[in-house]
Amino acid sequence: MEHVLKLSHLTKKYGKQTVVKDVSLTMEPGHIYGLIGPNGAGKTTIMKMIAGLTSPDSGSMELFGEKKRLDEMRSRMSFMIEAPFLDNNATAYQNMMYMRYVRGVAKKERIGELLEFVGLSDTGKKQVKDFSLGMRQRLGIGMALLSRPEFMVLDEPVNGLDPEGIVEIRNMLKKLCSENGISILISSHLLSELSELCTDYVIINQGSIVESLSAEALSEKCRSYLSICTNDMNGTVAALSERLHISGYKVMEQEELRLYECLDDVESVSKAISDSGYIITRLVLEEESLEAFYLSLVAEGVH
Repeated sequence: MEHVLKLSHLTKKYGKQTVVKDVSLTMEPGHIYGLIGPNGAGKTTIMKMIAGLTSPDSGSMELFGEKKRLDEMRSRMSFMIEAPFLDNNATAYQNMMYMRYVRGVAKKERIGELLEFVGLSDTGKKQVKDFSLGMRQRLGIGMALLSRPEFMVLDEPVNGLDPEGIVEIRNMLKKLCSENGISILISSHLLSELSELCTDYVIINQGSIVESLSAEALSEKCRSYLSICTNDMNGTVAALSERLHISGYKVMEQEELRLYECLDDVESVSKAISDSGYIITRLVLEEESLEAFYLSLVAEGVH
């Protein structure tokens, strides 16, 4: 199987407003994709189209390599969009039992296994209305796992959670992907919430994808560096290479040297340049956070 999901030029309008514009995305199996964008960017609409809850106005979709048998392919998936459907006056076990009937899951024992997995096996007769937000989200994920899906689509599952709750959900999803091979598409309006979870990121703004990149590429874009400007850039690079044996650097178009080494020894860098006879006009430690990178992309999309 080459991909679990392929969206080609998907567009969706509500009245005169285009909420999803020409979106194309391919998801590889065994990956966790983060769909990141501000509220109203079109994330939930994309997920609803994948789930079959609304239809695109144009474009096409493939699930598990199939273009025509989409409903059949959706039986291999599970969805938690906007918020898990829970009976507030029922227990975790009762909610799971109801979903077991809905999804046609034969083995009742699976409920106990999943409640253990999501950390809710000790809730007993406690009703969902008395659950914390994190407990409700974990129960929703447990219900989504009943049918042993190969692909999960989760809309803002960490929204509103405290840091401890975010870590719990993150570790749970990592385990599902690494140990069970489940592919996951997860949305959030905060890149930092998913920064330690996803293998790939798709950043969306105003209905359009503005950037699609791997976790490695994102890390490369956001790592710290020394921003150096001198009166002779070529000479500066040669001096640093000779005196400090550097190799991790990049010369930018604006006559700026970005040095990814020696970040904790700025004095040696400054001395190597000065002792070589070059004038330093800029020497600053820069750090572009994930949020700064994300916000810069979103800002570029605002006209």
